[in-house]
Amino acid sequence: MPITDWPTEERPREKLLARGAGHLSDAELLAIFLRTGTPGRTALDLARELLTEFGDLRRLLEAPLPEFSRANGLGPAKYAQLQASVEMSRRYLEAELRRGSPLTNTAATRRYFATRLRHYPYEVFCVLYLDNSHRVIRFEELFRGTVDGTAVHAREVVRQALAHNAAAVIFAHNHPSGAREPSRADVALTERLANALGLMDIRVLDHFVVGDGEPVSLAELGLV
Repeated sequence: MPITDWPTEERPREKLLARGAGHLSDAELLAIFLRTGTPGRTALDLARELLTEFGDLRRLLEAPLPEFSRANGLGPAKYAQLQASVEMSRRYLEAELRRGSPLTNTAATRRYFATRLRHYPYEVFCVLYLDNSHRVIRFEELFRGTVDGTAVHAREVVRQALAHNAAAVIFAHNHPSGAREPSRADVALTERLANALGLMDIRVLDHFVVGDGEPVSLAELGLV
């Protein structure tokens, strides 16, 4: 049965308009972007099959074009459409952390780091530089590493913080494995950087670890 023959409250688009996007499943959201299915399958059927084939929404969105296009019902046009939606979400979150805006929303910071770092297949260590009023000065990807680690140099972190005239910083790095729990090395690194920056009266406000699910805040764990 085509989606247009479903009860109105069960159609993904109408459900979104009536109840909000947060009430839709991953398959329902994906079906809205796919718009059409294939012969004998609705867009929602196709969306469910794709999520089963790729494992989850994240792996589908991060799949390179050749792998994406091998799936039945997909091709360059749908790939471009979905990638555009991902980039729009990144830019939307980045606008919340634009230069000169006060950083008062921890949830927005968490979402931004998740969107910005989760897709990398290697570790990335980033710094968000803030002024005395916790207004954003700059976001910077400072170090890149491998699939299981990256070298972070305290001297360079301090140098960049001074160059941006930062009064405070927030760190973030990702775990490509998907693990969210901070390692002992993560905690030790945060302490080492906080000590180095403290000599310059620059405060470390937090350090987020980005994996699957919500990024973990070391400050909320009492580790900063």
